[in-house]
Amino acid sequence: MLVSRRSRVASLAACATILLATSACGNDKAEEKSAQQVRLYGTDGNMLNSYPAELKERANLVDGMKGTTPLTPLPEDFKSRLRSVDPALTDYLYAAETYDAVVIGVLAAQLAGSNDPAAIAKQIVGVTNNGQRCEDPATCLALARAGQDIEYRSVSLTRAGFTDEGEPATASYATLTFDGQQINDGKTEFVGAGTESAASTKAPPKPKKQPAGGDKDDQEPLIVGGLLPKTGDLALAYPPMAAGATLAINEINAAGGALGKPVVWKDGDDGTSPAVAKATVAKHVTDDVSLIIGAGGSGISREVLPDVVKAGKILFSPSNTDAGLTEVEDKGLYFRTAPPDSLQGRALADVILRDGSQKISIVARKDSYGEGLQATVRDELQKAGIADDRIKLLTYEPPADAKAPPVDFSGGAKEIKDFGADAVLIIGFSESAQVIRALADIGVQIRH
Repeated sequence: MLVSRRSRVASLAACATILLATSACGNDKAEEKSAQQVRLYGTDGNMLNSYPAELKERANLVDGMKGTTPLTPLPEDFKSRLRSVDPALTDYLYAAETYDAVVIGVLAAQLAGSNDPAAIAKQIVGVTNNGQRCEDPATCLALARAGQDIEYRSVSLTRAGFTDEGEPATASYATLTFDGQQINDGKTEFVGAGTESAASTKAPPKPKKQPAGGDKDDQEPLIVGGLLPKTGDLALAYPPMAAGATLAINEINAAGGALGKPVVWKDGDDGTSPAVAKATVAKHVTDDVSLIIGAGGSGISREVLPDVVKAGKILFSPSNTDAGLTEVEDKGLYFRTAPPDSLQGRALADVILRDGSQKISIVARKDSYGEGLQATVRDELQKAGIADDRIKLLTYEPPADAKAPPVDFSGGAKEIKDFGADAVLIIGFSESAQVIRALADIGVQIRH
């Protein structure tokens, strides 16, 4: 029987109350009062196979931790192609989104017949909507060279194209579970979100057919620059993103490149730091990069976007999820293949509610990504019937750079213990491991 989330929460609350005195919820004996236990939940920034290493000798603390991430079931062929680029790859988070961001940007340049960012930007949304469907760089580039409108579909973009704002109209989320200090693929569940009707119906400018003979001596090659987290708190997510970008460039150039010449890739680090990212953007501007792939974190993109827009370049992120970026002032130069957190918040809240949690602490890094997703999850929990006084919000300042001391969450851990939370959602990157350490140090028993 289907029941509303509000009804489900109410019945779970009643069951929890009965447990204190009777066996009415399925146990023959009254349960003895035990030490406080909490279930841990995470998000895309920390639901990675590389995350437990941040806890070092206490890596087993993550076992049983659940979380969500934007993720489509990836074909084995795509995973194999990624491993051909990086044989040591253990995670695939945002690899597909990075691959698709590069391919979509290059296809837009080919349709525009130019490496001018303003002309490319006008084609990006149209690349994903209302044309002849194609699913690989070689086929799509051939159509684009012939002046054919295309509708690109691939690993991360499967159900619908971009909205008018330049982001996916639909998304797929995975619920992941740590087991034995790694993600247990056998427990992974997928759920769709969004609606196809949100996809743009606007017609882009008419494509330009590539002249016979292809390359022109006076046509400069298309230059694409990276702004990915090689270092900093989000560096644990860099390998799959780098593999996705490299694979896309390799396959594009194997198919003849764009505008009659091989596409040039300029590597670049965002450092999970505004200062590092701004320096990289400045270098990309000097190097005449048309399309910048990144940044990794939403907060970093917010910081550098004014610089990118002022320079007249395109910022195309594969991993920004801050819902506020949908309405950011970008002069039509900001795009993303990652879905906004307005969709992920619902998926996260549902995962927490399914476990019957009644007192929930939501801990977030203090930036637009952390606080934005924190607010969305809180709102979804309240809509489902969790009272405001049973939700506790806490934030922490992420380290400014790699030389900064680790996050000190001892005070926040005490607040969570005193609150009596039975669920803790941690929204952060690698630095968020300090939250788990602090909880264990103060005697909060983590439920495995």
